[in-house]
Amino acid sequence: MEQFVVSALKYRPQTFKDVVGQQAITRTLENAIQNNHLAQALLFTGPRGVGKTTCARILAKKINQTSQDSINPDEDFAFNIFELDAASNNSVDDIRNLTDQVRIPPQTGRYKVYIIDEVHMLSQAAFNAFLKTLEEPPAHAIFILATTEKHKIIPTILSRCQIFDFKRIGVNDIKTFLKKIAEKENIQADDDALHIIAQKADGALRDALSIFDRVISFSGKNLTRQAVAENLNVLDYDIFFQVTNLALENKISGILMAFDKILDSGFDAHHFIIGLGSHFRDLMVAKDKATVALLEVGDRTKKQYLEQAEKTDLNFLIQAIELCNTCDLNYKVSKNQRLLVELTLMQIASLSLKPEKKKSL
Repeated sequence: MEQFVVSALKYRPQTFKDVVGQQAITRTLENAIQNNHLAQALLFTGPRGVGKTTCARILAKKINQTSQDSINPDEDFAFNIFELDAASNNSVDDIRNLTDQVRIPPQTGRYKVYIIDEVHMLSQAAFNAFLKTLEEPPAHAIFILATTEKHKIIPTILSRCQIFDFKRIGVNDIKTFLKKIAEKENIQADDDALHIIAQKADGALRDALSIFDRVISFSGKNLTRQAVAENLNVLDYDIFFQVTNLALENKISGILMAFDKILDSGFDAHHFIIGLGSHFRDLMVAKDKATVALLEVGDRTKKQYLEQAEKTDLNFLIQAIELCNTCDLNYKVSKNQRLLVELTLMQIASLSLKPEKKKSL
C-alpha cells in the first residue's frame, strides 16, 4: 500500500511561478536575483501558511542556480542551504555555532544560505550575539529570516534586513489552487465546496490543504457543498436562504422553528446571527451589477443570491443588517442570549409587514 502524503507537502511549490497569491514578492525576488541586487539579510513576515518558508527555500536554491551557469539547472545545492528552527534553537550557543559555520565558504556554488524560521523566538542575548554577523556577513553568506510576529523582533535586527510582508491569500486564489489539485487527484469537487474550504482557511493555503485532505477522507472522491459544510460544522448557505425567505413571508413562527432546528443541530447562536448578517450584506451586494464582484461565493450559490436579491427590498436589507449587528454587539452581555436572537429574528420577520397588518397583530 502506497504511503499517504499530505497535500501541503505533495503540492508544495518548487518554483516562484508555483507560489500562490504572492506575485509581488516573488517578482521582486526574481528581479533581485537576475540584476544581482539581492540583500544579504532578508526578513519574510506574515500570517501562517502563506508561503514564507517555501519562498525562502526556493530563493535559497535559485540564488546558486543563477550564479552558476555551467552547473546543471536541476542541481538543488542542498549542501549550501542550512535551516535553523529558532523555536528550539534560541540560545546564544546556537547562534555562536551558526556564526562559526558562516565563516566557512561553500564547497560548490557561490553562496551559503541560512534560513532561520520563527526568528522572533530567539532570546534577547541570542539576538545581540547575531547582530554583528547580520550587519557584516561574509560575501558568501545570505540570511533569510522568517516570522509570524515581526513586532517581537528587536529594531536593531529589523534595520539590518530587507523586509517582505506576505499577505493573506485571497479566497479565489486558494479555490483555484484547490481546483487544480482536485483535477490531478481525479476528485469531483463542487465549486461551492472548494469555496467553503477556501473561506474556512482564512487566507492560509496550508490550512486550506489540510482541510481539503480531511474532507476528502470524509466524503471520498465526490466533494459536495453539503459534505464540506457537515464535516467542517459550518452553516450551509441554504439555511440562510431559507431563513430569509421566511422573513420575507413574515412567518414569525416558521423562522423561530428554523432557529430551534439550527440550535438542535449543534450550531452556535452567535455564529448564526453573524452569518445571517453577512448573508443580508451579500444580498445587498448582489442587488447592484457594479458590486456583484464583491460577492465571494461559488457560481451556483451566486445564482441563488441573485435570484433572492430580486425579491428583497434595499430598505429591508439595510434594517436587517442593522438588527443583526446590534444583536451581535449585545450577545455577550445578554443574560438570555437565545431570547435576544429570537427577538432579532422576529423583528426582521416584521420589517416587511404593512402598517395595518402590524396593528391587527
